[in-house]
Amino acid sequence: MSYFDAASAAPLHPVARQALTAALDEGWADPARLYREGRRARLLLDAAREAAAEAAGCRPDELVFTSSGTRAVHSGIEGALAGRRRMGRHLIVSAVEHSSVLHWAEILEADGGTVTRVPVSRAGAVTPGAYEAALRPDTALACLQSANHEVGTVQPVAAVADVCRAAGVPLLVDAAQSLGWGPVEGDWSVLTASAHKWGGPSGVGLLVVRKGVRFAPQGPLDERESGRAAGFENIPAIVAAAASLRAVRAEAAEQAVRLRELTERIRARVPQLVPDVEVVGDPAGRLPGIVTFSCLYVDGESLLHELDRAGFSVSSGSSCTSSTLTPSHVLKAMGVLSEGNIRVSLPYATPAEEVERFLSVLPGVVAAVREKLGAPSSRTVAGVDTPDDALVVDALGKRCPIPVIELAKVIGDVPVGGTVRVLSDDEAARLDIPAWCEMREQEYVGEEPAERGSAYVVRRRS
Repeated sequence: MSYFDAASAAPLHPVARQALTAALDEGWADPARLYREGRRARLLLDAAREAAAEAAGCRPDELVFTSSGTRAVHSGIEGALAGRRRMGRHLIVSAVEHSSVLHWAEILEADGGTVTRVPVSRAGAVTPGAYEAALRPDTALACLQSANHEVGTVQPVAAVADVCRAAGVPLLVDAAQSLGWGPVEGDWSVLTASAHKWGGPSGVGLLVVRKGVRFAPQGPLDERESGRAAGFENIPAIVAAAASLRAVRAEAAEQAVRLRELTERIRARVPQLVPDVEVVGDPAGRLPGIVTFSCLYVDGESLLHELDRAGFSVSSGSSCTSSTLTPSHVLKAMGVLSEGNIRVSLPYATPAEEVERFLSVLPGVVAAVREKLGAPSSRTVAGVDTPDDALVVDALGKRCPIPVIELAKVIGDVPVGGTVRVLSDDEAARLDIPAWCEMREQEYVGEEPAERGSAYVVRRRS
């Protein structure tokens, strides 16, 4: 089985496994106690904190360990907002932040605060100017991920940090995806990360708060972790997290070159091997091991299952793999195709042979899924009784990618300049039909209200 979902959770690093086993014997006692076992546990905890702080580019007394990366994000946002409550309750986030950030933004809005969601380019990147424009006198905090978890696009953190610093606003950086590759550059104020993203054990997060940043931990105070993370420290997991972070950093430069070459191979060859594919994310400014592409006329869930049967574990931002049947907020913000979306994120030491096997299997898998769904192989359609230059496709009640498939089947039945109105009540159609038009060089006229759902109007150009 080839595991290609390291962006969700990287396999446990061998160094983490060794450190975890050793720390289970040495680090089980309460590090707050003064007897021998407690002192031994404290030494392990302090050494892990120093190693993690070195990797994060901060002082050891600025870093605390939390129970997860999500907990670190929530505590970081909550504490930073509370520390600056006299300034106001305005929060700035990018439209492609991790759900842990966006969920907190929703809570703030429900409680009377305000949130500005900064848009991104089609490659998934923000601009420092957009953050500067979003700043207000009542802005308490800005948030920006260092690199996107779905498409790998690296954000201009240092430039955004400069803009925020000039305005006196702290910047919280979610570095979950990038910290294993290197420190986050720039004059940021708060940083969060998660150990299972770099090959450490799950259940360990990092929260860094720079000295001088106004920060007020919320909830019942705890004497542990500077009062910023309540509860007994999981010292064996913390030790393993710090040890694996140091280990992956030592390998990062070499691995980055190798994995970047493999993902470049995927980016270049997938569109050659599979028709009607859009490779998404920044082609250059991205993490080494992530490549994401979307396939027209493919059910994302079926595609994932078929690849799993073929021996590949990949992930997807497609609405068809979601219990809510709504497209990924990242792909939606980028304005790219969401149907048939596949994210390949390669772990360290992925053999080149596994990538070649993936490339050999993928075309047949996609073709098989398209055939099952009745993807267009001709330009004929039955049951349409409309003028030659204005067809209506009723796709109500049909989920992705069926509305787009039915659009593709009939576009050739109208003359150049004629239109097709696709009736759909699937949220993904709002994103995928315009994306299809751009890929197939047709004109997306716009969305119109309908008795049920919406009507998406497409004009044939060629």
